[in-house]
Amino acid sequence: MASIDQIIKREVNPFDPVTFKAGNFWQEQQDPALTVESIHQDILIEIEALLDLVAQDRRTRTLMLYGDSGSGKTYLLGRLKRTLNRKAFFVYIDPFPDSDFIWRHVLRYTVDSLLQVPQGQQESQLLLWLKGLSVFKQRSILDRIRGDRQAFIRKLRDTYTSGIYNANEFFGVLYDLLNPELRLLACDWLRGDDLDEEDLKNLRLKSDIDTEDAAQKVLANFGRIAAETQPIVLCFDQLENIARLPNGNIDLQALFTVNSSIHNQNLKNFLVIISLITDIGRQNADRIHQSDKARIDHRVSLKRITLDQAETIWASRLYPLYQQADPKPPTPISPLTRKILELKFPGGRTDPRNALRLGQKLIQGYKLGGKFEEDSVAVLKLIWLDEFNKIQQKISRIRQLSSQELIRMFQEVLAALQVAEIRPKLLPGTKYGSYSVSYEQPGKSKRVGVVWTEEPNLSNFFYVMNACQKAIQQNLCQTLYLIRAEEVGKETNKGYKLYKEIFTGLPHRLIIPDMTSVYYLATYHSLANAARSAELVVAGETPNINDLEALIRDSQILHNCSLLQDLGIVPSQENADNFRQVTNNFNGKKMDTFQQLKDFLLTLVTTQQLMGNQVLIQNALNQFPMVNESQVVQLIQQLCQENRIQLLNAKASPEAQLVCLLPKG
Repeated sequence: MASIDQIIKREVNPFDPVTFKAGNFWQEQQDPALTVESIHQDILIEIEALLDLVAQDRRTRTLMLYGDSGSGKTYLLGRLKRTLNRKAFFVYIDPFPDSDFIWRHVLRYTVDSLLQVPQGQQESQLLLWLKGLSVFKQRSILDRIRGDRQAFIRKLRDTYTSGIYNANEFFGVLYDLLNPELRLLACDWLRGDDLDEEDLKNLRLKSDIDTEDAAQKVLANFGRIAAETQPIVLCFDQLENIARLPNGNIDLQALFTVNSSIHNQNLKNFLVIISLITDIGRQNADRIHQSDKARIDHRVSLKRITLDQAETIWASRLYPLYQQADPKPPTPISPLTRKILELKFPGGRTDPRNALRLGQKLIQGYKLGGKFEEDSVAVLKLIWLDEFNKIQQKISRIRQLSSQELIRMFQEVLAALQVAEIRPKLLPGTKYGSYSVSYEQPGKSKRVGVVWTEEPNLSNFFYVMNACQKAIQQNLCQTLYLIRAEEVGKETNKGYKLYKEIFTGLPHRLIIPDMTSVYYLATYHSLANAARSAELVVAGETPNINDLEALIRDSQILHNCSLLQDLGIVPSQENADNFRQVTNNFNGKKMDTFQQLKDFLLTLVTTQQLMGNQVLIQNALNQFPMVNESQVVQLIQQLCQENRIQLLNAKASPEAQLVCLLPKG
């Protein structure tokens, strides 16, 4: 056994800043051991009581959740989902990129969230919702309609005699959800994907959900049928990064209009939660129509936490270290003390983030025996890697994101890389404008246009190509790129013929994106959401969007994105010869993997500055399970040979060996 001093020196700082950021609660997995039950418990009880009222009388209600930056609003939403998923279906809706498509955005994220499997369940929320309908609870009826699509539709039409939009098509898609061969296709239709004719034929449908009105009415169908089942909780969060008005203000009115429509249509069994920073809510209060404000049923504000609660946060983080220590430290927060909290927060109150930031700073100082300087770029790289891994788990195909979202993410990256003269909506006067953007080509005075469309419907693909042709004819850009992974059709398709006419030969061309590039864009988008919502913490600071953009440029993380390389926005990266030689012994695995692993090892040591060699190896194996321990050791040795890091007490037992960062130069 080791003393608490020895353990702190070898372990990763338990107040790891990577864990400070919360986000989509279906993407983030909260550790219950780190939850302090007393924090915001009164708010949790209040929201649960409101949810119980919805379950009792089926009347939809809306709650405004206010809190200062760092108060834990997003974390509370995740905690609500974790504790109350047994009595409600939870939907997390990302910031909408375009107010003109807000209903389709809400529908898409509603279905995406309903496709998630709650903890302890075997089936998705969507199937649990469907099987909660009365028709599935009556064995005699279920046996009679099983395997008979038309009987299923007739039974639901008899049950829901009015108010269902496109009842035959909608109930038919619900039936197809029960067929494993058609389930994914049925979900795509419900999400509002622009399906091709063959897919529609397989679902026995005539058209997609391709308008705001249709999306609103399909969502209304969920509400009208949901009255039989558990409530659906719609959570709108990180609203600081939603679509903006021409004057630069966020378009909160669009969201409040959606909320009022849900109430005005008398949709049953919804609890709508709108989470907003207190100051942002105050600044935008006069921009919301009074009639829409009246649709807010309940308002709650997160209060600052007590020092007792802050001390409990510290104890929860230090508990794994405390358990390893022998002898046991005098208190559960040793080597930290209550007195430090009292000196730092003389008013007796703080917020969870400040408590975590103080703990991180104090433990790092204790580990190094004095003052230290944090490397913001290194910390960002670890946060990026953590977020990138979550995005990989969340997004399984490019079409999971809408064209509006993809081009918005791409536009955010352009801004981060300081690309000049970015102009949204290259394709004017069409609904496909939000699929496009233009900018000035880096290093040249030529205008580049980018159109990104992944909808498989080839009829609509023709209209996109037609809009591209008009943009070229009007000289809106000198080079036009089409980004598309989906099929572009056959020679018999009008859209294909136009595509070949435009994108055969220079200067215009097709770029087929890879999933990894999409992960890069989506990861940056997630961090941008957090930065605009003041939820991102890097090296003890809360960077705004300009700060984040500067860190992204300094880190050159985006230089590894092949899509950006293909567009000439970032230079192509080639590995150094000496590293290529080192990786010859790595059993033919991708060299990129080992470059990433080497970067990770150096980055982790940079953020910790001192840590156990075995802890470093184990963290690397956790992040890169495709490699083995000997390969990790070889890369650590290479970093030592390059005088980047140093292995201390090399003759000691492996558990006692420490690794430290060597100063540059």
